[in-house]
Amino acid sequence: MQTADKPWLSVILPVHHGEEWVGEALSSIASQADPGIEILVIDTSSDDATRNIVESYADRLNLRFIDAGEANGCTAKTNLGVRHAQARHVSWLCQDDLWLQGRTEAVRSWITQDPDAVLHLAPSAIVDRSGKTLGVWNCPFDEDGLAIAKDGLLEKLLVQNFVAVVSPIVRRDAWLEVGGIDRDLWYTGDWDLWVKLACHGGVRYHEQVTGGFRIHDQSATSIGSVDDKEFESQHLAVIDRYLHELPAESAARVRSMAEASIHVNVALASAAHGDISKLPNAVWAAVKLGPSKLVDYVQYSRILERSLPRVRAKISGSL
Repeated sequence: MQTADKPWLSVILPVHHGEEWVGEALSSIASQADPGIEILVIDTSSDDATRNIVESYADRLNLRFIDAGEANGCTAKTNLGVRHAQARHVSWLCQDDLWLQGRTEAVRSWITQDPDAVLHLAPSAIVDRSGKTLGVWNCPFDEDGLAIAKDGLLEKLLVQNFVAVVSPIVRRDAWLEVGGIDRDLWYTGDWDLWVKLACHGGVRYHEQVTGGFRIHDQSATSIGSVDDKEFESQHLAVIDRYLHELPAESAARVRSMAEASIHVNVALASAAHGDISKLPNAVWAAVKLGPSKLVDYVQYSRILERSLPRVRAKISGSL
């Protein structure tokens, strides 16, 4: 479906053999019936199965296929899509995630409220393979619709990435100005992007849940966490890059919580792959923070909101 007007939102959809999920992802956009949204599809599949599914939505969506060229991997394809986007604002949708009803209206209102914000953040539902909601992954803010001060945002965000890529809205020119997603950070590139944007301009947080982040055993998150050392180094890279943006007294406190968070993340990732030997050290790293910082760590990291849905999915066999 083509529209003569310039789109108000560009959705970047990098795909690779996405036959299992991409139809549901596109259906979730099509059901909201907004011709002012363009979907840029960058497909690196070795056959036409995914493309055929995408093309079946051409009568309901404003689709554009972008030749991947030498762009390989989700990061390179997403950055390429942003460069080709026509709208002033962009949204990033992985092939296994989905939009929830009401997202179009919500996002329009966010942009109208503050079109110059470089980043609009929002919580995400965590869904299983069948699309059933297992929980909500919130951000540690209470200021619905209000601007978030840079230092207050970084103090929380550098402890743990609490943003699922399905929900944020980014001003396209800001994405390009900060260099987009760093290709060297294959696991924490999205986290690095949110921090760069927070250092670049204004950020707002909205409480409405409009995106579904799908957890399953073949996701990039699950597969990418197998190598403990590399997994740890990816997290440390982000902290080391941006901790200097905080005042010295805040930086020391954040560093200790961030390092404890890395211990916990590595231990949980190892446990998910069958190795529970790192769990005692992770617990000790958290306990050593002391009561005050431990409370802040639990709040900032959203550890329970991120972990309990995976436990439920594991128990039910829906992971």
